[in-house]
Amino acid sequence: MFYQLIEQLRIDTLQQSLPLIGAELTLTIAIVLILFCRMLPGLEKIDSVWLGIGGVIAALVALRPFQPWSIGAEGPTPISMGALQPTELFTGMLTHDGFAIAIKALLLFFLLLFFLLTKITRLSPRYDSADFVVLVLGSTLGMFMMVASNHMIMIFMGVEMASVPSYAMVALQRRNKKASEAALKYAVYGAGAAGVMLYGISLLCGVLNSAHLPTMATRLSELLATETHGSEVLVLALGGLMLGVGLSFKLSAFPFHFWCPDVFEGATSEVNAFLSVASKAAALALLVRVAIGFTTLPAQPEAVAKQTVPAVEQLAADEANVQLVNFVDAKVAADEAKPVDPLSPARKFVCLLIAVIAVVTCTFGNLAAYAQTNIKRLLAYSTIAHAGYMMMAVPAAIAVAEVDKDAARQAIAYLTLYVVIYLFMNLGAFAAVAFVRQAVGSDEIKDYAGMLRRGPTVAVCLTLILVSLIGLPPLAGFIGKFAVFAAIAQAWNATSYPFLMLLLIAGGLNTAISLFYYLRIAKVMTIDGESDDTAPMQQPIGIIQNGYLALVTAPLVLLMFNWDFLNAWLLEAVSQILT
Repeated sequence: MFYQLIEQLRIDTLQQSLPLIGAELTLTIAIVLILFCRMLPGLEKIDSVWLGIGGVIAALVALRPFQPWSIGAEGPTPISMGALQPTELFTGMLTHDGFAIAIKALLLFFLLLFFLLTKITRLSPRYDSADFVVLVLGSTLGMFMMVASNHMIMIFMGVEMASVPSYAMVALQRRNKKASEAALKYAVYGAGAAGVMLYGISLLCGVLNSAHLPTMATRLSELLATETHGSEVLVLALGGLMLGVGLSFKLSAFPFHFWCPDVFEGATSEVNAFLSVASKAAALALLVRVAIGFTTLPAQPEAVAKQTVPAVEQLAADEANVQLVNFVDAKVAADEAKPVDPLSPARKFVCLLIAVIAVVTCTFGNLAAYAQTNIKRLLAYSTIAHAGYMMMAVPAAIAVAEVDKDAARQAIAYLTLYVVIYLFMNLGAFAAVAFVRQAVGSDEIKDYAGMLRRGPTVAVCLTLILVSLIGLPPLAGFIGKFAVFAAIAQAWNATSYPFLMLLLIAGGLNTAISLFYYLRIAKVMTIDGESDDTAPMQQPIGIIQNGYLALVTAPLVLLMFNWDFLNAWLLEAVSQILT
């Protein structure tokens, strides 16, 4: 038996798991190569950012997000991610499916744009770039674990691997007291959230006697199907709330958002772009994994459903048991007429919890942004508000999954579409802030006065980004927000849960509230003139900076005219997430 166990582990690792984690292995090789280049004489002068860009491109090739062509007997035929069956890796620790591939591809694409931004702004000196690039790639590896987690150990390890390098990135400016203070606050909050989350995981695993998400869902359904489960359910609810603390910390959701404004003010704008886009995307994917994992039973093989057919046929053939067979058939028909979903209480609890947090997070972020005079703090509260908007799609997907799984998959695809558009919006916003910081030397909103004359490209691009962040047409931000609201409306029509309508109302009101502080920045740049208190332009904003801003802003305009291809790819990616 021991030999068979070792052989199964070898086959699972070498033949099934390793070939499907090519992107992770590529990033690991890139990290090792960067560290070796720093140690070897003569190679330490190589700019590690270019090595990081090469590693990201190689990881994208290894990931194969589009699965382009397969040569068969009938010629080349496209392979879709919809045909990719979910596969458990490393004995169920991770899962490999289209949703994980889509989020990983999004993270890698973001890293390409992010590294280009750091080269333009000269974030780290050439001799010191290895530390920064290794931290970014290491954090991305943790995010890869988060989006593919299928086990509680992987959830905790993924969150910690993504968080710990981020603490060091915030403190990148060693002589900046605000950066050091922000990094300390970030680390303290992160350690506290990790401890609470780990204790919640121990409660969940202890009661359900498993750490494997599908197995935990099965045992949760068995527990809820019994009549004597009061104390266990109370412990499970407490454990779920503690697990939510860790997820809320990564999402900067209320009331675990306190670190976000201070960290964003102290850190560089480039690091803020990484925290607001990459961390949010990975945390939302993990939230989807956990929410679906605890509210959906794993698919049962058809053989299990049909294993009693021969026995029933044998009884039907036996004339002495005709009455018994009729009775059994009548009982089965009665049971089928009254289907019982033991996970329904868990589904309602998760839906209501996420919905409440989403509404409060969105409302608080928008209201708190009103009084901000520092643009980095304002964008920090903006990321909090957008986390609330994006979280709204998760309870809609879980609620409608009970009656229409296709609608649930569509809601998850719409959430991912919002994340893709959010990538361009926030990366563009923080890139503009970084360029203005270099030119003006200030992050105060009042010093953006007269920017239409001093830096017209920055003023126009940032205004378009701000309007897209509001969610107004004809920019792509309208598509993302409207798609999420459409998913909520569809779920409400299918289930009639009242809290879904409250989500719609809260989302609409918060969109109106956000008009003020976003357009206030646009007004300062385009209408207000320079005054004696306005910081002067110390150096002009160059062609490269303007070109990068135009490159990041262009998708926000172009996607409005043709976004069907992206929506189709995302729908294909999530087609196997609920089976």
